Amino acid sequence: MEENSRGISPRRSKRRTVHKIAAANEPNLFDELPDDLVVSVLCKLSSSAASSSDFINALLTCKRFKRLGFHQLVLSNVGSKVLAVKAKNWSDSVHRFLIHCVNAGNVEACYTLGMIRFYSLQNRVSGMSLMAKAAVKSYAPALYSLAVIQFNGSGGSRTDKDLQAGVALCARAAFLGHVDALRELGHCFQDGYGIHQNITAGRRLLMQANTRELASLLKSLVKQQPNHHHHHRGLNYEQFNCISGSGCLSMSNEPASEGHPVNVFLKEWFELGLGEMGEGLRLCSHKGCGRPETRAHEFRRCSACGTVHYCSRGCQALDWKLRHKLECVPFERWLE
Repeated sequence: MEENSRGISPRRSKRRTVHKIAAANEPNLFDELPDDLVVSVLCKLSSSAASSSDFINALLTCKRFKRLGFHQLVLSNVGSKVLAVKAKNWSDSVHRFLIHCVNAGNVEACYTLGMIRFYSLQNRVSGMSLMAKAAVKSYAPALYSLAVIQFNGSGGSRTDKDLQAGVALCARAAFLGHVDALRELGHCFQDGYGIHQNITAGRRLLMQANTRELASLLKSLVKQQPNHHHHHRGLNYEQFNCISGSGCLSMSNEPASEGHPVNVFLKEWFELGLGEMGEGLRLCSHKGCGRPETRAHEFRRCSACGTVHYCSRGCQALDWKLRHKLECVPFERWLE
């Protein structure tokens, strides 16, 4: 039997051609799926993807995914992990993607872009407007961030502080279960800051914040426990103890709590020098915050040592628990 230049017999070549034609004539089942079903799958993906790269790689799989990936329903469901952009990766395309999500009504995107514009890009009006858009939809982190802005008068002068508005926003965020807002509101009641002093109510709120924080930590620890059927490992509850006066739980060997992705962005943005801070301006000393001062001496400082500065009482209590209590040296001991 004669063979062609590639060493394939004419009969075998003909048979392959027939198979290719048959395969080409077979219907593509994926193309026959209705758009609504594909959009539903992409909505689930956008809300549960572990990172932005996972979501983007999925959209690049085919033209149909790429087209339907920008459907309003898909963008409105994009989760915080997909929106968690690194400061070093910030670009116009990332900015546009966040705007698309905002226009689709994504509350998480409104808050994320609002914080970035207010603090990193120094577009105060647009930033506050986006955070307010998220706050109207009862998004607790946005309510708390607006409360911090009102307490400090951020973006303005000292006379722009509105303590009553800060307390009201903080109370709403606390009602929604935001731990930092509960702690901040508790300190406001204890100190009579922006509200009539009520030490009992303040302590009760601080206890609620501690309880929620402890429950969250225990839940994360339980998830880390391996599922052994024959060897049951219990949690060591002796590592938990309350520090009186701090208004915050102290947990030995406790890792720093993972903050909101946008706080990580802010911290990286200024530490990498991607954004300019005015002379004498500082970042909040709590490692998980990232908020910068918008004017000189905006943040409160530690009354004992005066070397650290915080945007809020909540950040001060957290940093005391995680770090500063081991480093704080009162003024009078500096010369010893």
